[in-house]
Order: sequence, then C-alpha cells, then structure tokens
Amino acid sequence: MAESSAATPAPFDLEKLQQLIELMEKHGLSEVSLSRGEEKWRLRRGSLTPTLVSAPAMMAPAPVAAPMAAPAPVAAPAPVAAADDGLLMIRSPTVGTFYSAQTPEDPPFVSVGSKVSAATTVCLIEAMKVFNPIAAELAGTVEAILVKNGDPVEFGQPLFKVRP
Repeated sequence: MAESSAATPAPFDLEKLQQLIELMEKHGLSEVSLSRGEEKWRLRRGSLTPTLVSAPAMMAPAPVAAPMAAPAPVAAPAPVAAADDGLLMIRSPTVGTFYSAQTPEDPPFVSVGSKVSAATTVCLIEAMKVFNPIAAELAGTVEAILVKNGDPVEFGQPLFKVRP
C-alpha cells in the first residue's frame, strides 16, 4: 500500500466499525460518510459489494485503500425461483463463513428433505467472529445444500434450493 507520508495510520477499530454497522441496520441506513481530521470513512450496505473506504486527506489523488467487506447482517435477498426447476434459492445475506450447525458436535440445522418455514434457522454465517443465524424466509422442503460446512460465502451466493 503506497503512502505519501512516513506516518503510518492507526489500524481500524473493528469494534467501533461493528457498532457503526449495527446502527446503520437499526436505523435503516444504506450509506454513512464520516470524517475526522484527515481520516475519512464511508460505509455502504445492501449492494453486491459492501465496502469500507478510509483515506487520509494527505494521500495521493488515487488512494490505494483496499475495500473491506462489511459484515453487516442485512436482510436476506428475496428468494429467487430457479428458471429451470421451479425451486427457490436461499441466498447468503452477507459475506462470511458458512456453518451448517450451532457447534461441530450438533446436528445440522437442516438437511436435504427437511421442511422449513420462514422462521426456520437454516445455517449460521460467521463474519468478524460474529455468528449470524440465517432464516429460510420461505416455506418448503430443502432439495439441495449448495455449500459445505466451513466454506467461505459471498453476498447473494445461493446456499440452499427449496421446493415451495
């Protein structure tokens, strides 16, 4: 990362970042811009690529700050019917790690053939050491599980196929 001064900026305070994301969700905000001195933060959620951009004012006109995936527990995208088989998809509402059970010793939340309702927890997605329960948000029968326990998942990635 190229910097225009010898001073190294302080690392991000991830606890404050998590609090800001929670406030965004609580108040229904999709974007927040903050600045203090030379530090500027901009968070956006609800897009395919949630990002955090921080750029000190002293940086070159084209900052090289890498986008950081925001672990905002956003509402899951509406289930989308697969064009060819009439099945609905349960998609990941955030970036993180997929877990099929509460702990490694517990049975999976759902398996192929399980009946689910809108409130049924189907998995956990861990982001920044926060485990977010993911609800089915639809009713039906699980026809396929598209990811394995411990797999990284992206925002909007299909996790399950469900027959309504």
